[in-house]
Amino acid sequence: MKNFIAGLSVIILLSASALKAQSIYEGIDYASETIISLKGCSKDISDVQLVDSLYGRVLDYYDGDISETLLALTFACLPFDKINVRFLLGSRLTVPLPSPSESIFKKRLENLPSNLFYDSPNSDFGDKDKLSHFFGNAFLAYNFGCFNLSDFIGIFVENIEQELFIEGDYSFKDILVNGLGKIYGYNLRKNKNLKPSDFLNFYHFLFMRF
Repeated sequence: MKNFIAGLSVIILLSASALKAQSIYEGIDYASETIISLKGCSKDISDVQLVDSLYGRVLDYYDGDISETLLALTFACLPFDKINVRFLLGSRLTVPLPSPSESIFKKRLENLPSNLFYDSPNSDFGDKDKLSHFFGNAFLAYNFGCFNLSDFIGIFVENIEQELFIEGDYSFKDILVNGLGKIYGYNLRKNKNLKPSDFLNFYHFLFMRF
């Protein structure tokens, strides 16, 4: 669902304008390097546990600033570094997204956690696109909890995606992960010690039969 993440990313950047741009890019670089290093030396832990470690390290990098941590992780977990949009008179425009150098991006893409859920595709890509959904919605819910902004953005982007973005589609699984991220962000407002796995693992319970 490349177009949805892209639309979400654009709106997150606008909503985060009060944050220091340099801090955001430095955080994305740090998080990208951390993804590479954790995946390379963490063969004995699950991908969900790896996400917890990643979140904890980036949170330490930002001295406990949850908002900047969620923002940096939204972009550091993107499995692409640019989007293609429709422009004037049917032309296409390539828009770069916040990303590290090409060499680091390729290594990051290779090492992004992909086996996050019981039904993650058994492929190299797996569910690599889901963490940006999760952290992006968590960022919005954490910062704008008094206004249902993440729901509004989901509806807004869903309605404009076919008109604006060239690639991607909309999936039920993406919507579920968006919701888990939103719940995580809301609850972080009350309990700063919550981990991503506390809510990523809830995905399994949604499909349990009793």
